[in-house]
Parts: sequence; C-alpha cells; structure tokens
Amino acid sequence: MEVIRGTTEFYIPEDTVVSLGKFDGIHRGHERLVECLKKKKKSGQKTVIFTFDAPPGRRICGEAPGRMLTTNAEKTNLFAAHGVDYLLECPFTEAIRQMEPEAFAEKIVNRLHVKGIVVGTDFRFGYRRRGDYRLLLRLADQYGYTVEAVDKVKENGREISSTYVREELLAGRIAHANELLGYCYFVQGTVVYGNQIGKKLLGVPTANLLPSEEKLLPPYGVYVTRTTLCSRPGQAYGGITNVGVKPTVEGENPVGIETHLFAFEDDIYGEECKVEFLTGVRPERRFDSLEELKQQMQKDIFYGINYYTNITNIC
Repeated sequence: MEVIRGTTEFYIPEDTVVSLGKFDGIHRGHERLVECLKKKKKSGQKTVIFTFDAPPGRRICGEAPGRMLTTNAEKTNLFAAHGVDYLLECPFTEAIRQMEPEAFAEKIVNRLHVKGIVVGTDFRFGYRRRGDYRLLLRLADQYGYTVEAVDKVKENGREISSTYVREELLAGRIAHANELLGYCYFVQGTVVYGNQIGKKLLGVPTANLLPSEEKLLPPYGVYVTRTTLCSRPGQAYGGITNVGVKPTVEGENPVGIETHLFAFEDDIYGEECKVEFLTGVRPERRFDSLEELKQQMQKDIFYGINYYTNITNIC
C-alpha cells in the first residue's frame, strides 16, 4: 500500500475508486465501506482511502488529544491489511476547511482520476459540512464517476460508530467493543526500558509501551492480552497487561502499558509490537506494599493463563 501524506497537492495518475471519511477505529461499518470499495473497482483501477491527518474538530476547535481509537500508524497498518492500494492523509489546512463542497469534490475527482466513490449515508464534507452523498450524486454525470452510498451497520438497532466503540471501551466492556470493531482493540508501539520494578522487585518481567497522547486507552486496570511482534509474524503470545500509572510505586509515573508475556523470557527491547485487549481482569489500585502487589500479580497471571488457554472465540 502506498501512503500519501503531508500535501494538499496530492495526485494519483491511475484511475481510482475512492472512499472518504474520518475512519477512526476502522470498525465493522468502515469494513463494509472498504469491501464495497474493492467490489466497485474495475480492471486497472486502484482503491483509495481519503482521510485527514487529524480530525477536523481538533484543528478547528482545538479539541484535546487522547480520543483516537487508532493512531495514524495503526490506521495505516489496518488499511494495508485490508488490501487498499492507497491511503491518502490530507492535511486539514485553513484552505481545505474553507473550501466549498463543490470545489472539494472537483479537486478530489480531477487529481485522483476518480471513477467511483463509496461513502456512508452520513458522510459530510466541505465548508460547514454542506456537502453530502446527494451532492456527489448530482455531480456524478458532470465528472463521469459513479456513487455508492452505504447504510450504517447496526447492532441491536443502534448504528455502529466510533462513538459507540469509545463508550464501550471507556466503560471497560472490552469484549463488546471488540465485537463492534470486528477485531481486538490494540495498542501498537515500541518496547522501551521501564523502571525494572516488575523484573527486579516483583519477579514479573514486563514489556513496556508508552502510548501516543492521541490514543484512547481503556480504563486503568489489568487485562488479558495477546501480543504479536513485528519481527515474528504469525506468532502470538498470551499475557496480562496493566494500563495505568503504577500507584503502588512511589513518584509520579507516566501513563504506561506494561505487559507480562506468559512463559516468555526473550529480550525484545526496541522491537515494534501490538498488544490486543481480550478481557478485563480488575481495576488498577494502590497496594499497601510491593509484596501485596506481587501476590495480586500472581493471581492475575493465573487468571490470565487460564483465560487465554481456554478461550475459544478469540478475535
């Protein structure tokens, strides 16, 4: 997959079919768009996902970071796995923000040689969100493309959306959030050196990730997880992961993700990995001593091994 970012003067020479949107989380509704996109393309055409490098709300209203289901790097990997040909992350500049929807559509169609467009029925674009799929339909004959407007995917009468996934994650309902996504919610990053408390004082070595400030995390607590290493494709390792600030450890600790991998002792510092959340174990809490924390961690590990060994419906 080719990634185009950092420019509003994007260009693709081949004929394309394009889907446009924010695509935060790439949940089951987004997956339907991608599948329709791939079905719509004809011989020689390329599939394109058009999105922005940051949510428009953040650029316009100064919304605080920390609310993204997927970082740009995670989004890139997910779309690559879906077999998309191009991912276009357009900078949300003031000029783009002020662009009327008709002008925006013309720019997209001409610079990307668009022959087909796939969008959700709730898709909005252009200045003050005045454009929608109906406008794209009205312009279709003029520019020579086709439009497919895809209805929202629903579960139990509610539309599956990034907002819905966020609600479930923040409520700690990991399994249901995973059902809405169609895959296990994950954090991707590089294993860094921690304070070595897990290994030296607790006898429980951990792989430490420092999540991006943009990344939405589940509530502070302990979770059963599955970890994959980029250097070892096809292999997965069960473990337990603590998300939080280590309240038992003295001092101010940054928000971190610490994963203990079952029956795993290799040195993986500096390696890129993905930690997928399967289910919650308990909330993070402060213990009166490190010894009390150690005893609880052994219980957490026992629970995690039993859960991971016996689970039959893993995402």
